[in-house]
Amino acid sequence: MKLERNQPNDKNLLLKQLFLTLGLLIFIRIGTFLPVPGIDHGHLTFYIQRHSLTKSLVSTFSGNDVFVIGLFTLNIFPYINASILMQLLVSLIPGLAKLQKEGGSEGRRSITRITRIITLGWALIQSTSVAFYLKRALFNWNLFLAGEIVLWLTTGAMIVLWLSELITEYGLGNGASLLIYTNIISSLPNLGKKLLEENFGSYNFLTWLFISLLFFIAIYGIVLLQEGVRIVPLISSKQLTQITPTFSEFPKNNYIPLRFNQAGVMPIILTTAVLVIPNYINSLGLLPILTLPVLNQSSKIIYWLSYFILILLFSSFYSNIILNPKDISNELQKMAVSIPGIRPGIATTYYLKQVMKRVTLLGAIMLAILATFPNIMESILNISSFNGLGTTSLLILVGVILDLSREIRSILLSNIYNDMFN
Repeated sequence: MKLERNQPNDKNLLLKQLFLTLGLLIFIRIGTFLPVPGIDHGHLTFYIQRHSLTKSLVSTFSGNDVFVIGLFTLNIFPYINASILMQLLVSLIPGLAKLQKEGGSEGRRSITRITRIITLGWALIQSTSVAFYLKRALFNWNLFLAGEIVLWLTTGAMIVLWLSELITEYGLGNGASLLIYTNIISSLPNLGKKLLEENFGSYNFLTWLFISLLFFIAIYGIVLLQEGVRIVPLISSKQLTQITPTFSEFPKNNYIPLRFNQAGVMPIILTTAVLVIPNYINSLGLLPILTLPVLNQSSKIIYWLSYFILILLFSSFYSNIILNPKDISNELQKMAVSIPGIRPGIATTYYLKQVMKRVTLLGAIMLAILATFPNIMESILNISSFNGLGTTSLLILVGVILDLSREIRSILLSNIYNDMFN
């Protein structure tokens, strides 16, 4: 039976979407542990246990020291990388920006098609990297096996993309976000077990209570960051002629919501990517004399300051990419809508630019504080493994839950509305 989102009179729509979403997520999770043929996972485990860098990397992705190269190992990550790249291309290439803004449904389909092609390219790059990295871990490695690994992993990534789009179209929530959410949730039990095993005897009850309190404060801060908005009121030319032009009498249902965190987790991702480059170069031995202070474990304060400043810079940069004050001003002028007390055109552009600058700065400071919070906690309280649950993970977890709650509330209100008028 085909499920459709435009079935407001279907009383069982919520259950159908829920079961479809859970079924596809479970199927993808099972496929993650379906081994790729030809790989001797005994040799792979042996190699992982004897190489600390690989063991740390595997623990980050799998939550333990056992790692299976499965059909869906790449998961949704090629699509995430392709989406990020596509957003940057749209902001940099005028033709793509015009296609997205003025192309309508056909333009959106074209953007989606290009994103899928980029996803295929990313999947090929990532699967090829995995295949050639396994050369040092597998005794039976050869070019034929490498080609087989690339084929399996690339195919699996495209299947996951297709299934995530099914979730987005017919299920609950956004498929890509839910897959990332599932990956984070699946690692929490092992992370909690490791945290307790390494730190249980080091602290008393009051210390753990204090840590829990700080954790809930961080969650509250993330919810505030995700949901916080600066409302810019709007009024049409028709409404302006019908009411007395005092601010208290302007309609309150028309406004532009400027979110504190327009950029999401992108500033954290870009900051991490920048700060990790010197470390990788140094670990590869390409620049043995590289001794930057950021890489020195005793200079954590310098690292935190760099982290904090880069998040501020990337938040401002990415917010300007997402929302262009001039474009908003032009759209308002076309619709004969204005901001009370602000003249249309250049004055509106300048006003929006100033408001966005303040809102972005406030959101960037909150994001930077929350991003450095786990590192500071780990250092001050001397807690091992606490940084395994970073701000990026918490932002994704909270964001997905909030989106799901909004969608479920919308479906329930739609059912109530139909019951009242049918």
